[in-house]
Amino acid sequence: MNGGGAVKVKREGFTKVMGVLAVLFVLGGAAGAFWLAKVRATKPVEVEQEPGVESAAYTLAKGDYSNLTYDNISLDRPVYDRYTLKQRLAKGLPTMLPALPHYTAEKVAYLTFDDGPDDVNTPAILDVLKAKGVHATFYVLGGMVEKNPEVLKRIFAEGHAIGNHSYDHDYDRLYASKESFVEEMEQTDEAIFKVIGMRPFIIRAPGGTVGMFTADFYEHLNLLGYVEHDWNVLTEDATPEHPSAERQICYIDRRTAGHLKDNMALILMHCNGGKEETVRALPGIIDNLRAKGYRFGVVTPITPQPW
Repeated sequence: MNGGGAVKVKREGFTKVMGVLAVLFVLGGAAGAFWLAKVRATKPVEVEQEPGVESAAYTLAKGDYSNLTYDNISLDRPVYDRYTLKQRLAKGLPTMLPALPHYTAEKVAYLTFDDGPDDVNTPAILDVLKAKGVHATFYVLGGMVEKNPEVLKRIFAEGHAIGNHSYDHDYDRLYASKESFVEEMEQTDEAIFKVIGMRPFIIRAPGGTVGMFTADFYEHLNLLGYVEHDWNVLTEDATPEHPSAERQICYIDRRTAGHLKDNMALILMHCNGGKEETVRALPGIIDNLRAKGYRFGVVTPITPQPW
C-alpha cells in the first residue's frame, strides 16, 4: 500500500472512532439527563416556612403575630419581626400588635443604652455585661449602625435587645410631624435589617416623649406596631456635668431605694463616645441592683411603661 492509501485508511479509521465516541456521548448525555430529571422529580419541593422562631436568643414574630402572647414572651429574650414595616404593608400583613398585658410579677431592672453603637464604649459595655451575665437593651441610631455594623452584630449575637432610636437625633426633622417621625424609624429599621435580618418593635424617642409627642403620635405609632419606652431612672451621663462613675452609681442607688411603678426600674444610660465613666460605673450599678433583689430583663412589648 502506498503512502496515500495508508493515510486514507487512517483517516477513515479515525472518523469511525470519532463517530462511535459521538454516539456514546449522546447516549450518555441522554441517560444523564434522564437520571437528573428523575432525581429532580423525586426531590421534595422546598416550601418557605412561615416566619416564627422561638429560641433561647430571641422570639421572631409570625406574619400574623399569633405567637406574640404574654406567656410566649420571656423577660430576658428580645422580640423581633422578620418583616420591615414596608414589607408588612406590601404583603397585606397586620402591623398593629395584639393587646398584651405588662409584666409586673417581680422587681426587674432594664438596663438601656442609647446613641450607639460606637466602636469603643459599646464594646466595653458589652464586655462588662458578658462578665456579669446580664442582658441589656441598646437603642441604636441608624447612622451609627451603618458605621459600626459589626458591633451591632455582636449586640445581637450576645442576646441583648436592639431598639430603634431614630437615624441621627435631628430633632427638627424628627418631630416635624408624626409622619416624619415614622420615616426616621423606618430608615433606621432598614439599617438594622440589613445587618441582622430582622427589625425591632421597640423604639425610644430621642429626648423622651414628654413635650415632644402629641396624642396623635402615640396613636399613629400604635397602629404601625411600634412600642415606645421612655425611662424612670437615669445616670445623667448625658448631662453637661458628665458625672463620675461614683456619682452615677449613687444616682441609681438612690433612685431605686424606694418603690417604683410596676416594680420596674427602666434605666437610661448611653454607650457612645465620651461615656467612659458609664463603662466604669456599670459593674457597681449591676452589683447594687442585684443586692436589692432586682432581676435583669430586656425591653419587649410586654415591658411596662415607666410613666
